Parts: sequence; structure tokens; C-alpha cells
Amino acid sequence: MSDQVLSVTVVFAPAQRQLWEVTLKLPLGSTIRQAIDASGWQANFPEAVLEPAGAGVWGRKAPLDQPLQDQDRVEIWRGLTVDPKVARRERFNKQGARGAGLFAQRRAGAKSGY
Repeated sequence: MSDQVLSVTVVFAPAQRQLWEVTLKLPLGSTIRQAIDASGWQANFPEAVLEPAGAGVWGRKAPLDQPLQDQDRVEIWRGLTVDPKVARRERFNKQGARGAGLFAQRRAGAKSGY
């Protein structure tokens, strides 16, 4: 790899079980915002909105003006469609008290808590 060029991957999941991925060669000192712009993400997904906390590097939230390093993976995140607390509450109500919790899946005849 040349000292003046970075190889960066930009990924976005437009829906469940779908992945859009593009690998770019960018100049040294490029930022997350520049990588997203160069990837053509906005042209491919015009309805998607880049939220202030909607991107990161290797699964960690990062500001859009953060400089990138070689072999970084820029991830563009979608907004949540449902509140995680509400989803957990609904799952619990659906399963019932006996089907939820740490020890819900125990072998037959086992003591409670083991």
C-alpha cells in the first residue's frame, strides 16, 4: 500500500439481511464524511438520512470529521425503528414469565437456578 493512499471500506445495511459495501482508495488524511461522500451512498439511497451519530469505524461511534486509517471499515447506521425497551417488554409479555429470563432454558429435573 502506498504511503499516500488509504484503502477504506464503507458499508450500509438498508434493511435486515441486506448489505451494501464498497471499497475505496482515498488520499491520506481523509475523514469519515469524505469516505461516505466518495462512496456514492447518498446517490444509491436517496431516502436515507445520515444522522449525527449515525456512523462509526469498526462498530465504534466516531465523529464525521475523524481522520481514517488504512483498512478502516466505515459503517453507516440506520435509525432505530422501535424503542429497545418497548421491544423487550413485548417479547417478555409474549413469552410469559416462565419462558423468559436467565434460567428459562434448563434441563428436565434440574434444580431451580442451575
